[in-house]
Amino acid sequence: MKKYAKMNGDIIVGLTETISLVSNDGKVQDVMAKIDTGATRSSIDIKLASKLNLGPVIKSKMVRSAHGNKLRPIVEANLLLAGKKIKSEFTLADRSNMKYDVLIGVNVLKQGFLVDPSKE
Repeated sequence: MKKYAKMNGDIIVGLTETISLVSNDGKVQDVMAKIDTGATRSSIDIKLASKLNLGPVIKSKMVRSAHGNKLRPIVEANLLLAGKKIKSEFTLADRSNMKYDVLIGVNVLKQGFLVDPSKE
């Protein structure tokens, strides 16, 4: 397992990190995720969420992005980031045209993470 540095108790992560998502039936899927301090919420590709059987949709939220405002469904998911287990909300989006199926936003990062953009 990769060793992560800490600063004032917070785990230091880079701009991309391998995370583990846990499906509702207990299967674990490792995915490369984009760390985005400019995103309020984390997001997951709708096809990946379906594959992992994530759900149910707990609510919907209006989300502002580069593509305009959209009402997106939200699900909860369990993940492992830098050795830390977290349960958090993810908006569902079509990320098929994007490099990363998962985007980690501030809602996860504020749970004890610092971002070092120079870290690989």
